[in-house]
Amino acid sequence: MGISLLIQAQTRKFTPMPLSMERPLTTIAFGSCNNQKKEQKMWPYIAAEKPNLWIWTGDIIYADTEDMRLKADQYQLQKVSSAYQRFLAQVPTIGIWDDHDYGFNDACKTYPKKAQSKSLLLSFLDVDKSRPVYQREGAYQSYTFGPKGQKVKIILLDTRYFRDELEKNPEKGGSRYLPNRVGDVLGYKQWKWLENQLTDSNADVHIIISSIQLIPKEHDYEMWANFPSARNKFLKIMEKTNPACPILISGDRHIAEISMIELENTHAHLYEITSSGLTHTWSKYKEEPNIYRVGDLIAKLNYGLLHIDWSGERPKLTAEIKGLEGSLYQQCQLE
Repeated sequence: MGISLLIQAQTRKFTPMPLSMERPLTTIAFGSCNNQKKEQKMWPYIAAEKPNLWIWTGDIIYADTEDMRLKADQYQLQKVSSAYQRFLAQVPTIGIWDDHDYGFNDACKTYPKKAQSKSLLLSFLDVDKSRPVYQREGAYQSYTFGPKGQKVKIILLDTRYFRDELEKNPEKGGSRYLPNRVGDVLGYKQWKWLENQLTDSNADVHIIISSIQLIPKEHDYEMWANFPSARNKFLKIMEKTNPACPILISGDRHIAEISMIELENTHAHLYEITSSGLTHTWSKYKEEPNIYRVGDLIAKLNYGLLHIDWSGERPKLTAEIKGLEGSLYQQCQLE
């Protein structure tokens, strides 16, 4: 039986848990790099954390193609997974794409089927048709959860649809990429939207999702540092708007780590939690420099958690990297 017929033969046997915008968030789970053809063994452990929300941070599936029927089949292959269906029935879900679900490895604004790919992403995520994302280019969105005094704004950045091309290094033996000093990541309209989302926001916690890493600068793979002016622009917007409790979450790297940078003008700490590797990570551990890293580099199957304690005058945030059977690999108080 071909994959399309196989998928058609499997009917949806669950009702996805709807988003509840009024309830305060106390536990947010997130992750990336999920190969739909590999065993989906992480979902029961994530569900056992009883998160209020799951956030896909990219590479929901691996479907490097311009064939939209094939890509749709691969999304559906993930969605009919019994383990994932049981998870969806328990945990509300939002998300954004990265390269392998958007188009192909390291894909950018030149991907010719990006509008069609966006439709497949929103369909997979069951995004309500009334949301503004349907009325504009790109897949970026924001959601606000919780009552006054316990508001969490989640900003999902699209680092694919408008991003300029990476500048490959023609010389062998050196870095994979050269800095594209005039290149952009978000595009004019998304930059304006991001600044508007952060300016005078009444949210008590701001979680910004970037599928690729923003703070780290030293590794040899895709990251915001490949576009230094865009990275600097993002940090300047953070300083200018000074949102309450800003947290970055990223994926892509097939590892997990926590990074922290001090914003120059505000002296606020900006943390980035990278969780990547729901179904696969590095085959062999290797050292990788990151002057901003807090704790260890983790090259095991993993998911991320963000706990929010609302009992005090200000929210207290704790990040965790966990793995199979709920193993705790790292815990960090975000101060």
